[in-house]
Amino acid sequence: MAALLAVNNLEVVYNHAVLVLKGLSLEVPEGEVVALLGTNGAGKSTTLKAISGLLPLEDGEVTDGDILYEGESIRGRLPHEVARRGLVQVLEGRRIFEDLTVEENLRVATYARKGRPGAGMSPKAVYEYFPPLRERRGQTAGYLSGGEQQMLAIGRALVAGPRTLLLDEPSLGLAPLLVEEIFEILRRINREEGVTMLLVEQNAAMALEIASYGYIMEGGRVVLDGPRDLLLRDRDVQEFYLGLRSGGGAMSYRQVKHYKRRKRWLS
Repeated sequence: MAALLAVNNLEVVYNHAVLVLKGLSLEVPEGEVVALLGTNGAGKSTTLKAISGLLPLEDGEVTDGDILYEGESIRGRLPHEVARRGLVQVLEGRRIFEDLTVEENLRVATYARKGRPGAGMSPKAVYEYFPPLRERRGQTAGYLSGGEQQMLAIGRALVAGPRTLLLDEPSLGLAPLLVEEIFEILRRINREEGVTMLLVEQNAAMALEIASYGYIMEGGRVVLDGPRDLLLRDRDVQEFYLGLRSGGGAMSYRQVKHYKRRKRWLS
């Protein structure tokens, strides 16, 4: 399938000194969910911020490579320009407007769809996916539970009119049952609304349940990628990312001595 979003040989530097992404490439086909997996510090969040235009806010810059969306370069575009093209990020840590009500948080997001009549969900449609928000629509958002705040963050992004959602660790800090609920809702949104998703997650098992394709990052590079089923069968992925090990027993990263690094960026 043709890529709606393509990242080509991307390099990112922070503070004019620290090279974080080192020739990263990936593709996200339209209508699909693609998972971007890896440990802390691999460069996953940096990848999303490079795409959404948020890097300069953290003294980061793209120094090489390109980012194509709908076949056009968006490298260096301002965040609001990227969002108005329908590429919307849900930040790690939720980042809701805590002093506004649930309803006000959702209505603020309509600014991002300026100039795109008919784009985005109404708050009423968001409440259909996230019923707890309907019950708390007049409540100050800062008093919501962590799970409800994550629902609000995703709902606010949907109001902004995304064609593509960039999701940064939506499971972070949530109880397992709530994680399952939110991921099932994401699956429904993808299936029913046709929203394309690039999903950054450390919970590889959950991410690969809804993704059709996955990329695994280490040290600012993609070291392994493939269709979901192929990754789920890969022995190294099973041992390190899914916690499965023949013979039982826990395994740490340091014990994986022969982890396969297929250096895709050199091909």
